[in-house]
Amino acid sequence: MTIEEILAGESKNVEFKENLPEKSIKYMKSVVAFANGTGGKIIFGVADKTREVIGFDKEDVFKKMDAIANAVSDSCEPAIIPDITLQTVDGKTIIIVEVSGGRQRPYYIKALGKDGGVYVRVAGTTRLADEYMVKELMFEGSSRYFDQVLCTGLNVTDEDIDALCKAMKEQAIKNAHNEEQKAAVKDVGRQQLRSWGVLIERDGKDYPSNAYTILTGCGGLHVATQCGVFKGTTKEVFVDRREYTGPIWEQIEEAFQFVLRNIHLGATIVGIYRQDVYEIPPDAIRELIINAAVHRSYLDHGNIQVAVYDNRLEITSPGKLPMGQTLERMKEGYSQIRNEALAYAFSYMNLIEHWGSGIPRIIGKVKAAGLREPEFIGGEVDLRINIYRGRIDGTVAPNSAAKPPLNRRETAAKLPATEQEQQIYKYVLENTGVTTAQAMKLLGIKQRRTREILGKMVESGWLRKEGASRSTIYVNNMERR
Repeated sequence: MTIEEILAGESKNVEFKENLPEKSIKYMKSVVAFANGTGGKIIFGVADKTREVIGFDKEDVFKKMDAIANAVSDSCEPAIIPDITLQTVDGKTIIIVEVSGGRQRPYYIKALGKDGGVYVRVAGTTRLADEYMVKELMFEGSSRYFDQVLCTGLNVTDEDIDALCKAMKEQAIKNAHNEEQKAAVKDVGRQQLRSWGVLIERDGKDYPSNAYTILTGCGGLHVATQCGVFKGTTKEVFVDRREYTGPIWEQIEEAFQFVLRNIHLGATIVGIYRQDVYEIPPDAIRELIINAAVHRSYLDHGNIQVAVYDNRLEITSPGKLPMGQTLERMKEGYSQIRNEALAYAFSYMNLIEHWGSGIPRIIGKVKAAGLREPEFIGGEVDLRINIYRGRIDGTVAPNSAAKPPLNRRETAAKLPATEQEQQIYKYVLENTGVTTAQAMKLLGIKQRRTREILGKMVESGWLRKEGASRSTIYVNNMERR
């Protein structure tokens, strides 16, 4: 741990403790939360608020290390084995407890049991896991897939199964990219559905899994896709809203067409022909919606949300990222399947190609269209992906009502004092607003410091805060002066 890392403050995977608390539960919750997530470090001997390195006396530091090791061993179930080391920073000795993400989930505090002792990390804080999250962790720990579990209370007939097989083949042909791929589509039968986990055979009879209900939309699980158009950059003012239910492939198509109806369509000349061009590549939009449908958590009772704002298209997928997945690995093409039966079915229907290739392909198409690289936010409770409208070369979408960018003289005359505030303000002028996550990425600093800067800019009148919670965005306030 370097002094630079310490000065950066606490984060999703780092927590500071000035002293070793007398009651170990005060830090055991974080140990459990790190094991249930992607891992993390607890640094003892650093003040969490001031980030001052306090350190420990060399005479009793080893006793404290033993106490931590014993507390973790006695308090956690299943067993967690942290890596406990000493480090000297500014001539002072600190204790670093590193916990790796575990596979025997859910981890919990023995004394509190699974009902009240499972903790997770959300936005850099340790929180008690809710019922959905505990179930998600249990499936991860047992290497099972929720979509392959029997859907209780629902029966299917031979006619129902035949109808699904017929509909899936029709979709496979419809989604084929060429005649050769169409010709290669084979019939799908109940044996194939069994092998995927869409059907579960017991005593010679077929029963529906959760994947069957998601594919057909016939009940058992409420699965819907919510779409909305909003005035401005927040959810304060609805312009239009829709909710689509039914077979999952129909929801995908309805949501896709909804977006196309509500973004700008221009034209370009290719040779002697006029060609319609959407401001966001349609293939990227469709793949994002498909990706949300196949990779979302269906344990989470939320819905996929597709929102069109003045400055962006936002697609939100319910559920944390599956075990072993991170935003960085996802953008590189690493695939971690959450719904195996759906993945097989989507692959057959030509909705997805090679597993894991979708996100890199989406990024490539968006950048090739002259737009900013898509923004990936969250992953701890849900995943939100933003594609920003308006080209990065300064041009705007055809027929767009967006304001023209300020010229250099106007911008230079209206800038805050500090360099970091200037970076944020220039970004706001070019993009109509900024979120905390965007500002963090822009400045390369931690969340707490970013919020301090944004708060000061609001107090001094440069920015205006709109929305609340995860929908908060900071917009230009100088226009009102």
